[in-house]
Amino acid sequence: MSERAISKVCVIGLGSMGFGVALSLLRKGFRTSGYDINAETLARFSEAGGEAEENPAAAAKDADVVITVVVNGVQTESVLFGDNGAASGMATGGTILSFATMPPQLAEQLAASAYKLGLDYIDGPISGGAKRAAAGELTVMGSGSRKAFAHVRPVLDAIALKVYELGEKPGIGSSFKIVNQLLAGVHIAAACEAITFAKALGLDIGKVYEVITASAGNSWMFENRVPHILQGDYSPHSAVDIFNKDLGIVSDLGRDKKFPLPIASAALQMFIMTSAAGMGRDDDASIARLLASIADIDLPGVPKA
Repeated sequence: MSERAISKVCVIGLGSMGFGVALSLLRKGFRTSGYDINAETLARFSEAGGEAEENPAAAAKDADVVITVVVNGVQTESVLFGDNGAASGMATGGTILSFATMPPQLAEQLAASAYKLGLDYIDGPISGGAKRAAAGELTVMGSGSRKAFAHVRPVLDAIALKVYELGEKPGIGSSFKIVNQLLAGVHIAAACEAITFAKALGLDIGKVYEVITASAGNSWMFENRVPHILQGDYSPHSAVDIFNKDLGIVSDLGRDKKFPLPIASAALQMFIMTSAAGMGRDDDASIARLLASIADIDLPGVPKA
């Protein structure tokens, strides 16, 4: 049971994940405000019943819970504590739910800034993708005080299927997410390599998808991303540059810990090359397009050079 009723929830960042989070809250009857830099997105949010505002502070005015669903830690810090930051407008004793993937040390710093303002903070990176966000079925890897979790429990129940309380220290949630992103990035790169290799072997890649998803070589990423390749649709569900960032964090932490990460490093280079080829904002399955162009292979929607 929460310590007090939640009268208003604010979502900062209404991209593919944040918009789904906001819709889930509206569907559950929460008064929901929001902000995004994209005017068209704000208009869609307003049409859906949300309260669209012109900056984070206005959106967060008197909000009991603020959820940040932006790209990285730097953006999280800016929308919370920068000019017209959301933290300045929140209700006394409110709780910040930070969903971005970031270095654990930065999560600790942001939490400290929140505490100085009398706010609670949950370091709660998410997983699940845009469809699960819209369905209210995210996975939250959270760390923060028990009091903070008790306060936001009704909100978490509205937007998540699984909520892991991983410790009271902010930064633990981010560390768990970094391990997840190591695996996710490697699996995407491997899936793109495998399906493009299958095409090079002259196989029917639609049939390859059918067989592999019923076999031991399958992964969640293979099953989720290969349909984008089969359809030749690289509109960004999750962009290449997201994994440039996340695997970059993995690499930095490995260097700091003097821990070798040869497989993650190889995957990072594939994302970097794909971004350098002009596909950084496209779907992360675009690694397959890069490999196809190198090997002169015809994929759906990607003719030979």
